[in-house]
Amino acid sequence: MTRLFNRIDDCLDDVIARTGTKIALGIPLGIGKPNPLVNALYARVKANPGLSLKILTALSLEKPKASSDMEARFLDPFVARIYGNYPDLDYVHDRHKGQLPPNIDVIEFFLKSGDYLRNDYAQQNYMNSSYTDAARDMLIQGVNVLAQSVAVREHNGRTEYSLSCNPDVTLDALDLMKEKGLKAYTILVINRELPFMEGDAIVDESIADAIVDDPSCTHTLFSAPNMKVTATDYAIGMYVSSLVKDGGSLQIGIGSLGDAIAHALILRDQHNSSYVAATQQLGTPTENISPFKQGLYGCSEMFVNGFMALIEAGILRRQVFPHEGLQSLLNAGKISLKVNDATLPALLDARIINDTLSADDIVFLRDFGIFKEDVILHGNHLKINGRDIRNTLSDPQTRIEIEQYCLGDHLKRGTFMHGGFFIGPRDFYSKLHMMTPSRRAGINMTRISYINQLYGHERLAALQRRDTSFVNTCMMMTLLGAAVSDGLDSGKLVSGIGGQYNFVVQGHVLPGARSILMLRATRLASGQVASNIVWNYAHNTIPRYLRDIVVTEYGIADLRGQTDSETIKRLLAITDSRFQPELLAQARSFGKIEPGYEIPEDQLHNLPETIQQKLQPLTAANLLPDFPFGSDFTPEELGIIRILQRMKGNAEHPLQLVKALVTSMTENKDVPAAWLERLQLDHPETLKEKLLRQLFIGNM
Repeated sequence: MTRLFNRIDDCLDDVIARTGTKIALGIPLGIGKPNPLVNALYARVKANPGLSLKILTALSLEKPKASSDMEARFLDPFVARIYGNYPDLDYVHDRHKGQLPPNIDVIEFFLKSGDYLRNDYAQQNYMNSSYTDAARDMLIQGVNVLAQSVAVREHNGRTEYSLSCNPDVTLDALDLMKEKGLKAYTILVINRELPFMEGDAIVDESIADAIVDDPSCTHTLFSAPNMKVTATDYAIGMYVSSLVKDGGSLQIGIGSLGDAIAHALILRDQHNSSYVAATQQLGTPTENISPFKQGLYGCSEMFVNGFMALIEAGILRRQVFPHEGLQSLLNAGKISLKVNDATLPALLDARIINDTLSADDIVFLRDFGIFKEDVILHGNHLKINGRDIRNTLSDPQTRIEIEQYCLGDHLKRGTFMHGGFFIGPRDFYSKLHMMTPSRRAGINMTRISYINQLYGHERLAALQRRDTSFVNTCMMMTLLGAAVSDGLDSGKLVSGIGGQYNFVVQGHVLPGARSILMLRATRLASGQVASNIVWNYAHNTIPRYLRDIVVTEYGIADLRGQTDSETIKRLLAITDSRFQPELLAQARSFGKIEPGYEIPEDQLHNLPETIQQKLQPLTAANLLPDFPFGSDFTPEELGIIRILQRMKGNAEHPLQLVKALVTSMTENKDVPAAWLERLQLDHPETLKEKLLRQLFIGNM
């Protein structure tokens, strides 16, 4: 029996009473964590050595924190405005400080990117699981409590609950426990800020041992502000967009590269002449550069803001349905989303329904909107609004009557986006809240096993995921086609594998699908430019035998079915030209390329300055904004950020810092008064404030 608690502490009393002193808590990644409950449990166990707690999760988020007085002047007002009353996780703070108590362990299968490279505890307690296997591995770790934030609504006189942002691992974990005869104390924690998602995210209260409706559990959702999209990002996004087939499927991730792809797809659809001109400059393939007639279907473990932009642009609109026969007929063009006089004959020919409709046939037809909801089977007749119609589709006259009185208007239960979890900026959540329930139902948040793998639904997945572009990011690529995405050759984890391996494999298995790995050609390492395409690396995330398409800002390398020598040539063609000679020499020294091979002349100009030139048609039309989908930062704040970044760079080079300070004392620079006011430096009083003001001015 499900118990309702209005206080967190009362629920925790029940948890300990029924679970015992050793608690293994499974909580979702991202914003699905019930932070107030987790903090209360953490505090209770921290204060009581007789209890022990193991936290099993991923992607533990925290509000940005300033590392200097100047950063605090900028960040603190921003954090207060954007994050409101969002409560940070206490275990995250203690882990950063190396102060986790001995009776508490924190195990994550995906770390916030780059945050824990120098944290030995987090590195040692990383659980090397793919996203797909996270539920299984939580069970291996002995999870006995599951807790998750949920959305709630009153609907048709009853209270309904939705797993909202995170059905991903929770649904899989519950299924696995049922299959294995295991039980975990399951807690649904109501956060009224969460959007109520329809479809698979809706759960019955019977799955829970406890529902917590404590006012403290309703709080501001964590915001992931949009990142600036650079020219490099846009070049990569343009190349990828030319690989996406109209009527196909799309998987992308979070960040500026995902935004660049989404924006490029919108340009392709809405500003096609400028888009085509840019593709000519870039030298992209020409098969997929026309506007979208059929639209796309999204299937991605993360429902990101880029997908929301594609929904709003009307590009993400191809609907898929949870029925193999129905989906097959749609793919073949034998039926359409609009129910008409061709629908029933096509279903009959495909033997999806019977000539004499059965009770199951009626349920199917009503469920998918082919029949009106008030059509019922009564003996050997169909009844609707007091009208009796013979139940024989093969009779021409009867079929006319059925089509006239029984048919619905459009197919129902269509999905244009399958996602496992979501995180986004503030307006992303607002848009979800403002959607009508029927529109929101087209976004089906579901279990991660459905999205990331094919087992158990291979046929349906193949029909739905037609011509899928599986687009993922990596950090480095070896010249033989192996990808480095999650960690370093030291063994340290940067983030985690997530679902990348599974998507790469699907790119090789599904008909018409391709795996596309993106990376920026270079990076800054200790102040020096380094190539992200290397000869070899001691850690691989994706092995070279799964090589497919690789994209940098310099082009596309199609590696599928190619020899090692040809793979090297194609990757050299998209490598920054400053590093091509050394890499070619390495390939020669190991006998992996013909001794006399020389890189063609037209591939020897891969330099940053060429990117702007190639994007000129879009730049000239003002179609490449820094933040294509808006920003949580005000225009003043964006201006200030550029100065603060310069100050931070100078702080790492003392001579530059002194030079900036001297310059600020001798030059009169016009500083917007609003900028100084925003930093509380418009009327400096202390010596420190006066110095900060002058340093800021000096870095203008």
